Amino acid sequence: MQDLDFSLTAEEIEQFHRNGFIGPFDLYEPEEMEKNLRALRPKLLNTKKAIYSQDKAVSGVTNLANYDRHLDVDFLAEHISKPEIVHRVASLLGPDVLCWRSEFFPKYPGDEGTDWHQADNFSNVAGSKHPQIVWPEDAEFGGTITVWSAFTEASIENGCLQFIPGSHKTMNYDESKTMTYDADSINKKEKGGVRRGFFGYDYRQLQKDPHWSPDESKAESQVMRQGQFIIFWSTLMHASHPHSGLNDQMRLGFAGRYLPTSVKVYPHSDALEEFGGAASLDRFGNVLVSGKDEFQHNRFVETTVNGYRFPVR
Repeated sequence: MQDLDFSLTAEEIEQFHRNGFIGPFDLYEPEEMEKNLRALRPKLLNTKKAIYSQDKAVSGVTNLANYDRHLDVDFLAEHISKPEIVHRVASLLGPDVLCWRSEFFPKYPGDEGTDWHQADNFSNVAGSKHPQIVWPEDAEFGGTITVWSAFTEASIENGCLQFIPGSHKTMNYDESKTMTYDADSINKKEKGGVRRGFFGYDYRQLQKDPHWSPDESKAESQVMRQGQFIIFWSTLMHASHPHSGLNDQMRLGFAGRYLPTSVKVYPHSDALEEFGGAASLDRFGNVLVSGKDEFQHNRFVETTVNGYRFPVR
């Protein structure tokens, strides 16, 4: 039986380049995703095999133990490599593609929405100020492709994503600036009449123009049923609604981040530093999900031994 091809059509590729996102697409049926989620939860609670395990965390407010869990949880390793995802991403980035990062984004009843933000080289979230990703000098753009999967339903009421179409072509934020952490501001500040924050930070502190504000009249809510995914540039203006608290169900998103193999990942760092947390990158490796690596400037994982995917150079 011939393998199915999930590559984007020419029209979809044009739409992606115009809007900065495409989708949502179906990946799992809701009942299938719910079954997977039930099996996944106890594995996520056990962080002993996570590459940034609790005893490796140096400091900070960010729990790094649940970053990059695709490196120790089989279901997530399979998920980031699904042809439904990889074929579409390769349509945008070319045939040689790696996954360098995955993250969970839970939103609990009553949680604030996430600030409008963009990310190009991800340097601001790192205390060292080193870019986490570096594109070739002749590249026309930066950022990363994010594939955000709805592991639960994502509705306006429980905090689904919001995008401003076409906003990925201009960076409104300076990632070399610094944000100030304020734990007391969480769930307590309104911006434009909406409770928003950024994990204890205020992303507006990075604005190039302090008097600028995003045109929220152009924002589109990305409602997704459980088991769907959406693809977008990290440089796209994106945010999320608050969780209204009208039900007691957590909204859970899982983001895989993809790059062409020409991009350097963590080229200046030996530790992952995120919002005040830090952990060694000794066990880190990229996953080659499509094609081959002709550049030899990144570490990749090759195999699983006793639950770990050891990096190979």
